[in-house]
Amino acid sequence: MEDLLKLRGKNIVIMGVANDRSLAWGVARSLYKAGANLIFTYRLERSLGKLNKLLMENNHSAQLIVQCDVNNDESIKDAFQEIGKKVGTIHGIVHSVAFANSEDLKGDFINTSRSGYAFAQDTSSYSLIAVAREAKPFMTEGGSIVTMSYLGAERAVRGYNVMGVAKAALESSVKYLSLDLGKDNIRINAISAGAIRTLAAKGVGSFNEILHKIEESAPLKRNVTQEEVGDMTIAMLSNLSRGVTGEIIYVDSGYNIIG
Repeated sequence: MEDLLKLRGKNIVIMGVANDRSLAWGVARSLYKAGANLIFTYRLERSLGKLNKLLMENNHSAQLIVQCDVNNDESIKDAFQEIGKKVGTIHGIVHSVAFANSEDLKGDFINTSRSGYAFAQDTSSYSLIAVAREAKPFMTEGGSIVTMSYLGAERAVRGYNVMGVAKAALESSVKYLSLDLGKDNIRINAISAGAIRTLAAKGVGSFNEILHKIEESAPLKRNVTQEEVGDMTIAMLSNLSRGVTGEIIYVDSGYNIIG
């Protein structure tokens, strides 16, 4: 049977695995099935321990694991220099990194602190720009970058607050980065995933309400799974989507179309 994905033996960087419920872990599982070589990044030593445990429990191995603090330009540069030195060409990147202070996800958006706003933007949006810049020299064969977004980027979702604004900036960054990266045959797209019980979702007070609303209103009358998001992500990393860039791809049971 022909390998339509053409991801076997490709070097893919996965950023943002926090636990087995992470969207990034769902992508990693799909990539393992496709035969890709996976490079993981982590921020703190305790994160490394959790990642190694997750890999061991699932009988998976990593091509490489490197430390990368996306709030620090030198750390990002050092991480991709190490990746480039040890694995050579980077064929794809999964950017699944987002964070906001818990106090800025509670109450009214108008009360967002200046520092909290800047932190959410830096971590959740600017990090994509910095990662793309440092990875680009090693994407010599072209490739694909995929980041994770949510409907709160374009609609006001109660409780999503500053993260919604950060995701709006992230989606706009995808479009502008596509202009810069396209001439090097590097594509960049965002997956706007439906509500899934991740670690990040715990900070959204209205999350359970959102889940029920999707089940009631979405055309498919259900919430999406981590596996479904993972499978669409590898399609966007693969040769199948070679003509697509600068797009926001919805994996949300069709909920985004509802008026």
